[in-house]
Amino acid sequence: MVDGVEVPSDGELVRAVRRGDLAAFETLLRRYQRPAAAIAYRLLSHRDDAMEVTQDAFLKAFERLGSLSQPERFKSWFLRIVSNLALNRRRSRALRKMVSLDAGVGDDDEQARLDRPDTRTPTPQEIATAADLQRLIAEEIDALPEMQRQALVFFCIEKMPQKQVAEILNCTVEVVKWHVFTARKKLKEKLGDYL
Repeated sequence: MVDGVEVPSDGELVRAVRRGDLAAFETLLRRYQRPAAAIAYRLLSHRDDAMEVTQDAFLKAFERLGSLSQPERFKSWFLRIVSNLALNRRRSRALRKMVSLDAGVGDDDEQARLDRPDTRTPTPQEIATAADLQRLIAEEIDALPEMQRQALVFFCIEKMPQKQVAEILNCTVEVVKWHVFTARKKLKEKLGDYL
């Protein structure tokens, strides 16, 4: 109950949508639009891609709502859709950025040069400003293995309970703890000089 108004649970809203109540889906959309966009952004580091993934996730959730066996678990089910779509988008972006194998090592092709990853290590002077440090942290988080990155983003950045993270990632709480621990350790090793 909020301000004297009874707030329907996710399960009640899902059942209402299944009965054809589109307003109930709008309520779910308003309830989870911000967390979904935040998670997508943390996984993609690109605002437009995050917004597109969020919209795609709501569309997919609406289309597949009939397959949700436990309506009360809409939130974790939906955030798993967001996470999976964001990771698929990351993979497709990475594939598009790869350099063609046909491009020669000494090739001066501008596009091939732009598509090559920057492998130089920044010096402490280059990351002196807070914005540069934030960018560096985001890059290191992006470089983490998928499960570690997801666990870290959901638990440490989005402040979700470990149990909920486990539901979203379809694993145990112990596995979540391990991935968060490992991700933090890797970040400390990579960023220790800057923090």
